[in-house]
Amino acid sequence: MIGSGSIGSGMNRQFFLILAILCSTVFAQATDRPNILFIFTDDQTHRSVSCYPEAHPWVNTPNIDALAEKGVRFANAYIGSWCMAARATLLTGHLSYGVNSMKMSEEKDYPASEYDPEQCPFWPSVFRKNGYQTAQIGKWHTGTDNGFGRDWDYQIVWNRPQFPENAGNYFYDQLIQKNGSKAEMVKGYSTDNYTNWALDYINGKEGRDPDKPWYLWLCYGAVHGPFTPAERHLETYPDAKIKIPEDIYPPREGKPKYSREKEQWIPGPDGLPVLKSGKFSGKTVDGAAIHGTDIHSIARQYHQGVLAIDEGVGQLVEALKKTGQYENTLVIFASDQGIAWGQKGFQIKLAPYDGTIRGPLIVSMPSRFESGKTCEKPVGGADLVPTIFTAAGLELPWEMHGRDLTPLLKDPSGGGWDTNLLSAHTGVFYGSDEVPDMKVDMIFRNQSVPWWISLRTDRYKYIRNLLPGEVEELYDMENDPEEIVNLAMQDEHLELVRKLRAEAIAELRRTDCRFVDNLPPVAKE
Repeated sequence: MIGSGSIGSGMNRQFFLILAILCSTVFAQATDRPNILFIFTDDQTHRSVSCYPEAHPWVNTPNIDALAEKGVRFANAYIGSWCMAARATLLTGHLSYGVNSMKMSEEKDYPASEYDPEQCPFWPSVFRKNGYQTAQIGKWHTGTDNGFGRDWDYQIVWNRPQFPENAGNYFYDQLIQKNGSKAEMVKGYSTDNYTNWALDYINGKEGRDPDKPWYLWLCYGAVHGPFTPAERHLETYPDAKIKIPEDIYPPREGKPKYSREKEQWIPGPDGLPVLKSGKFSGKTVDGAAIHGTDIHSIARQYHQGVLAIDEGVGQLVEALKKTGQYENTLVIFASDQGIAWGQKGFQIKLAPYDGTIRGPLIVSMPSRFESGKTCEKPVGGADLVPTIFTAAGLELPWEMHGRDLTPLLKDPSGGGWDTNLLSAHTGVFYGSDEVPDMKVDMIFRNQSVPWWISLRTDRYKYIRNLLPGEVEELYDMENDPEEIVNLAMQDEHLELVRKLRAEAIAELRRTDCRFVDNLPPVAKE
């Protein structure tokens, strides 16, 4: 009996050892699923981040720079053309023309918008079904339905579409909804509020389930107009001056009409460009200039508004480290699009030029990917969604338009990468709309920016403006990064224009664009 008991005891020990190994393996697989922190800013140009070589020499964003030192900085990122469209892409993985059912509300004022979640599912719901906790904090700008309980487990949001009367309050006195509750007025500086709420979540003080990996989409309202800085930053950058773009005033030869004649800046009394309107003016948003209306003063105010974001990035990364989550957290830093400071006469986004829409993109997870590297390959907002799914080890729930950036995170040099990037601007219209009359953007009508498509290669940018008979554009981004000379106007480049035109159309077909067979004629076939 003693012998039998010894054998049984040994077998039991072996059984429990194997069971422990299996359990630990399963537990490790569960805990190794990374957390994902997506820090998303508003209207922030790449020129406002000091680790980008195009930044003004006085710009200083040490915490965002530190994130780049531990990650991959994408030099040519085109997330979207304007706020709502960029967010729709990041919630669906589709370019704007593939986001079905989303439209501006007919009953409420801008920015009220609606969508049918059956026709237009958002992917965070898929993460919820696969063991992730999903959270969203900050600006919500994609439909009055913010998706709490369906897409998000935890949510503290400023829902602009739901409350148009509060939609201009980017920095103070915001109506905030928490977990689907009735909105309440909240004081304080919005950038700091959003950071503090995100810190509470990361630190486990409120909302976070400690037994699940998490996805947090932190959407700052900064540095959107009226570019209001935190009071503590009002005296920074006292000697700020920017290089005046050479194409700040019209005419601009070889450009389409809207770009050729754009005039948001005029010469001031002392010769400096000043805002023609005398103030920042946007839909629902007006704001006085704090330091003055000349280009140096307004740019100073804008860059001051970035500083609270930079501080927030530093605090969030520090919280990840202190709570032991840093090694297993993928951090993404991006903006919905850039914004112009005189380029092509603009002081807004929308247009297909780098000066108006190119923004920062940094992806950091040193335990998995390269650190301190720069990737020159052009990438877009639709690329981020499949990248996030790959990081989480999940299959895509539907066909998406973007490309998984994981190979570039492992090898930023991009050997063998399919470079060509399709971007599109279809105004406030989404996947259910055709393009019979090439509608001009109905929200930013005073900007008169038409629909456009663009194909970016390693060297060139091709632009097709979707108005009948309008000129196409082609720029050599290596030798003409300011996009001054439109090579499409030169006969010697006609074959290249035709080649890129055909490749852009092929990409429209690949992504099931409804209006691909209804494109208006170009000026020169």
